[in-house]
Order: sequence, then structure tokens, then C-alpha cells
Amino acid sequence: MAQPKRTNPQKVRRAASRADRPGEACKAAPHAWAPRVDFARCEGKGDCVEVCPHGVFEVGRIADADFARLSFIGKMKQIAHGRNVAHTPAIDSCLACGLCVVACPEQAITLVHLAG
Repeated sequence: MAQPKRTNPQKVRRAASRADRPGEACKAAPHAWAPRVDFARCEGKGDCVEVCPHGVFEVGRIADADFARLSFIGKMKQIAHGRNVAHTPAIDSCLACGLCVVACPEQAITLVHLAG
């Protein structure tokens, strides 16, 4: 996986000001929410990495098995973008800020409320 980027304060402020931000503004209990990345939409630009205050994301090469499950168009899009996507290696650190959701230019991230 690629080295994580540092948090970008300007992008964080812009994302935090969005009224349509889902989640619980970083006040959720651990393991209550999880970010899901749609690999068919993700272009690996890393905005999620730059706004996440908990280091949940990193950008790296899509796994061959995940790539194989994509549609033809999804595969072509991935090839065009170097087969890089956002991954969630620290998913357990997510506190449902929702910053990643509103910062993603491809709208490839959703927050999923997990059953407790």
C-alpha cells in the first residue's frame, strides 16, 4: 500500500461545512459505522485520506480478485486510473465523521450503520 497522506486542513474544513455530511460528526461509538468504497467508482485520488482524522484510509492497488469482479466499464476506468483505489485498513478506527463521504469527488464512499 502507498504511504498515507497527511490530513489537509482546507479539505477538512470544506468537508466539515457540508450540511449533507452523513454519520455522527466523529462522535459515533467504535464499530457502529463503517465506510464502504465502491471500487467501480473510486479513482484513487486520495481525498478520503486527506480528510480522515482517524487514518482509516490509504490508497493502493486494487486486489486482483476485486478487479475481476468489476464490470467491463469498471475495469477500463480502473486501468485508466492506474488501478489505484481507496482501502480501509484501519476501518475499526472509523467514528462516522462522514468527511470522507462528502470529500470524495467520485461519490464512491458510503457510511454503513452496522447492526449492534
